[in-house]
Amino acid sequence: MPNVIEALQPTLEGAAMRAVFALPQPLRRLIAGRPIQLDGQELALDAQLLLKLQKLTGQNGLAAATAEKARAGMAHATKITSGAPLPGVVVAERSIPTGDGALPARLYRPKDLTETSPLLVYYHGGGWVIGDLDSHDDLCRFLAKHAGIRVLSVDYRLAPEHQFPAALDDALAAYSYAVDNAAELGSAGDAIAVGGDSAGGNLAAAVAQQTTRSGGQKPVLQLLLYPAVDATQRRRSRELFSDGFLLTDHDMDWFLAQYSPDEAHRHDPRLSVLLADDLADLPTAYVVTCGFDPLRDEGEAYAKALSDAGVPVVARRFPDLIHGFTNIRPVGNRFEEALFEIVGTVRAALDLRKV
Repeated sequence: MPNVIEALQPTLEGAAMRAVFALPQPLRRLIAGRPIQLDGQELALDAQLLLKLQKLTGQNGLAAATAEKARAGMAHATKITSGAPLPGVVVAERSIPTGDGALPARLYRPKDLTETSPLLVYYHGGGWVIGDLDSHDDLCRFLAKHAGIRVLSVDYRLAPEHQFPAALDDALAAYSYAVDNAAELGSAGDAIAVGGDSAGGNLAAAVAQQTTRSGGQKPVLQLLLYPAVDATQRRRSRELFSDGFLLTDHDMDWFLAQYSPDEAHRHDPRLSVLLADDLADLPTAYVVTCGFDPLRDEGEAYAKALSDAGVPVVARRFPDLIHGFTNIRPVGNRFEEALFEIVGTVRAALDLRKV
């Protein structure tokens, strides 16, 4: 019986969360508390309510005593926030061969998409330590369906078992696989984009840099959702939003200690992509940041550096949202609204490359 109760717990917690989010706005505001305003921004009610419910359960941040416990925590959270699988998307399991072993992957396409299309190679977030294909399944379904593209989600190796640059090596191998097998994946070698959130955004940016500098087929677009781009410097947003907004300052220190325990490696531009000597000629970038996010300022610094180097950039701050909001779309309307804007921009960027 205890095993049954334990298995049902995430489902029951998810049902309770959805019931709270379905309440009338005045009741949701009463539960969430007074509006939170910081740095000239006001936190979205949906985000504040989520954080309040998280606090009531005793949770704070993503780090844990061990990587295994942190991964279990994210898996539990995914079960709570995930709804029924988004319909209208065909999903196929894949395996990407690399010199270090096969990488699990998933290929998503809209059900009504039968012709060739751009392909987005997607790297999940999670501080290079947590996250997997399941944690980002809803997001990849949403991107495929509403951007009208194929998405290849990659389950790269995680730290601390596999430290820097293992995740990047896998990310590069996955991108090369997509280019080399584009026709079989339903795309073309010159229509491959890269994207990711948080640590995955870091990997996508690094792949864009490495492939451009190597003279190979560079991506047509880099989608960087609240990316980690500089492991060497603490910016103002790390202080302003250090605690209480899902991703904490402690989380970032813990993640980096797992992925790059040798602090000398943190100056490597393959990890701190903002430190690259040359950003010219990189693919068009869409950089998304959140107002209440410790990583906000470094993401915006990277967008500016790209623009200063002549790279076409769309930089969008969602001033009322928190780090990780793309993973909790099924919970609150505000998260889904922002995601619709993101996929609209991605679709436009991919369409404009043909002009």
